[in-house]
Amino acid sequence: MSTAFTTRTLDVTTGSSETVADLTADCAAFLREAADGRDGLLNIFVPHATAGIAVLETGAGSDEDLLAALHDLLPADNRWRHRHGTPGHGRDHVLPALVPPHATLPVVSGRMALGTWQSVCLVDTNTSNTDRRVRLSFLG
Repeated sequence: MSTAFTTRTLDVTTGSSETVADLTADCAAFLREAADGRDGLLNIFVPHATAGIAVLETGAGSDEDLLAALHDLLPADNRWRHRHGTPGHGRDHVLPALVPPHATLPVVSGRMALGTWQSVCLVDTNTSNTDRRVRLSFLG
């Protein structure tokens, strides 16, 4: 079995509010070309110090619940030692310790092997940086 590695970068605009952006359709479109029906692994990586990748249900309130939980755990106030940027910006730099900047998913027959309600999401609490890059890589 031959192996192939293919990668692509997505440009994502997250806007001026904290967000959970669903990337599932983008990942599926990438795999239609890159995997071409093969089994393998999809890696999703955000090369930013203030964003993460999560696999969770969206559309039923879980995305808002995640942002609320992060707000409770990481309040946007002046407690943070990392102080450049907007008030409370230090919390954004702690986010990737809780929501890592990557996820690796199995790909079976060219499709992500996600559960029924799972989606791949970019989690971004940094309202000062509205332009994000996300790298999708397929190995199969």
